[in-house]
Amino acid sequence: MELFDLKGKTAVVTGAGTGIGKAAAELLAKAGATVSRIDIEKGPGILEGDVADEAAMEKLFAQVGGVDVLVNNAGIAVRKHSLNIERAEWDRVMAVNVDGLFLCARIAARSMKQRGGGSIVNLASIMGFSGGIYPNPAYQASKGAVVNLTRALAMEFAADNIRVNAVAPTWVKTRLTQPLFDNPETFRKVMAHAPLGRLPETGDIAAAILYLASPAARCVTGITLPVDSGYLAV
Repeated sequence: MELFDLKGKTAVVTGAGTGIGKAAAELLAKAGATVSRIDIEKGPGILEGDVADEAAMEKLFAQVGGVDVLVNNAGIAVRKHSLNIERAEWDRVMAVNVDGLFLCARIAARSMKQRGGGSIVNLASIMGFSGGIYPNPAYQASKGAVVNLTRALAMEFAADNIRVNAVAPTWVKTRLTQPLFDNPETFRKVMAHAPLGRLPETGDIAAAILYLASPAARCVTGITLPVDSGYLAV
């Protein structure tokens, strides 16, 4: 289990108030890391801030101090048809899912470079590889950007011993996806794209994040790991 040991490491998890981010923060802490949680909504043990606000993120990361692990989990979706989504809605999805991820990654990378290396784990999605089964163009586009930005940053940061990877979940029951799970017809369609016959829980995604953040993945960089119950194999 030493391969997954994060004792002595400092981790930052964005979007850590609920769902996957909360599960990831808890698991990294169990692995020994000192974890700082950032979320746009204030809560116990949460550093409040919008990842798309560069000045705010600079301030929060300075407050944390040195960073060894960053989990870029913060994300939003606006599920609207391409002909109906408002420009402001499109821009906000891109601002959080792409711009915010990039800003946090480079802030963390500057710290990691000084500390001799580190690991960045981005939250992509199977929708970064697929057009999806429901209209969600802004989200799909943003997660496609995350997949390739992960590769680009991995190449840039490799010389500084900073690994950059991503996890691509299928549907996971969180506050973001609850409306899909509440609709029986929608849920049946989702399950039709899950060959294993089950969907991952937040803890399953957190486990993949821990792997990529830990010494177990010391020779892994630039990949996006699907945790998708077989969705992409269909």
